[in-house]
Amino acid sequence: MRHRPTDALGAAFLCLVGLALTGVIALVVPIAQAHDSATLYGFAQLRRPRVEVVANTIAHMVDPRPYAVVGVVLAAVALIRGRPRVAVAVPVAMVLASTTTELLKPLVGHPRFSEWLGAGANTLVASWPSGHSTASMMIALSAVLVSPRRLRPLVALLGTALAIGVSYSILVLGWHFPSDVLGGFLVAGGWTSLALAALWAAEARWPERSTRRAVGRVATGAGDLLAPAGIIALSLGAAIGLVAMRGHVLAAYSASHLSFVAGAGTIAVLAAALATAMTFALRRQ
Repeated sequence: MRHRPTDALGAAFLCLVGLALTGVIALVVPIAQAHDSATLYGFAQLRRPRVEVVANTIAHMVDPRPYAVVGVVLAAVALIRGRPRVAVAVPVAMVLASTTTELLKPLVGHPRFSEWLGAGANTLVASWPSGHSTASMMIALSAVLVSPRRLRPLVALLGTALAIGVSYSILVLGWHFPSDVLGGFLVAGGWTSLALAALWAAEARWPERSTRRAVGRVATGAGDLLAPAGIIALSLGAAIGLVAMRGHVLAAYSASHLSFVAGAGTIAVLAAALATAMTFALRRQ
């Protein structure tokens, strides 16, 4: 059974619905705004001179210039692998995703005050959805799309780490609210799904190759589980390490920043879910 474009369109629709719900809840519902603000405050409390340097470095990894360079590199990889359609679809989707965030920001932007952050907050009025989160997730999903099948779980894991790292960094720096990050992820997921739908429709109508080898088909299931299993293992390992080193400090911080814990977890889960879904969607059927 071949990949069906309608499946990818359905995924794009789900991302659109999720984007709309995230925007409405975060920008209109008072309770959600309060938790959004409290989560941002939890990240802001982690800001230290050294942490700020690292966060700035990570956040600027997906600025427009490096983002464009990565798009060219990914397109080149697709061409080298003999996939010209993917080489076109990836940069087009990356541009459209970033354009979408830049158009949505002024369209829905309005003052967002935080009782936690006070006058020192530097979050912009037009900040939803986050362009940095969109860029990081687009890089992650596009890298999975162009990578060889056996490497996709590993690429998904690394891409998830990039998306989470960039998102946490911009929150520590106070550039965005957590809801901005979720919106950026969903914009990236929606455009990547539309790109997949176009690629699968073209493949069904005009196959690029008449024959395909079924190498390693038996090991598909185990390999595709590497990404989510690796993410869970790394998360648990980091948590155990933190508890072992500074257990009482971490426990006290978590207890007083429940919104932070929930928000940080939601961001990580959504990033992992999108990257893992891409890995599974590209399996040979």
